[in-house]
Amino acid sequence: MSRWTDFAGEASGEDYAARFATLARSGKDVHGEARFCAALVPAGARVLDAGCGTGRVMIRLAELGYDCVGVDLDASMLAVARKQAPGLPWFQTDLAEFEPARLGITGDFDLVVAAGNIFPLLAPGTEAAVVKHLSAALRPGGLLVAGFGLDEAHLPVAPCLTLSDYDDCCAASGLTLVDHFATWDAAPYDGGGYAVSVHRR
Repeated sequence: MSRWTDFAGEASGEDYAARFATLARSGKDVHGEARFCAALVPAGARVLDAGCGTGRVMIRLAELGYDCVGVDLDASMLAVARKQAPGLPWFQTDLAEFEPARLGITGDFDLVVAAGNIFPLLAPGTEAAVVKHLSAALRPGGLLVAGFGLDEAHLPVAPCLTLSDYDDCCAASGLTLVDHFATWDAAPYDGGGYAVSVHRR
């Protein structure tokens, strides 16, 4: 069982979406992840939103002209995503077993994004397998982008994955580090408790 299921329970989608809707109404920018991705690949590129949740990032990328696919394990989150954007492709699957062909789609994504603490909330011990599956879904030269907390101040669960552990998983899957950032606004990473990592296949 994933740490997300332990943390959030079975009916989290509507609550999660409501929280971000409140932030958006307050004037807070809730599209930093999409803007970051859009700076890396041109409009029209194929993007996989791995752990897409309620679709906040993917829906924005689709609005910007990207060819998007969303996958998530949480049925309640996907229900919200499908309600908000019924015309986009949403799939329920475990990232540790993700294979595009099994879902009837092709791989060769230009970019895979894993926002929202996806990696620290995976089932313990599956991190390397998830990186391997996401790497395999990329075209040669494609990018894996992941942002997640590294300490208790930036996570809803106890820290379980260091940045070097994650980099090692990426290297083992044939990915090369492009850079680490401290925020989705591309601030330089200085060793803090949150990192956005970009790796290239």
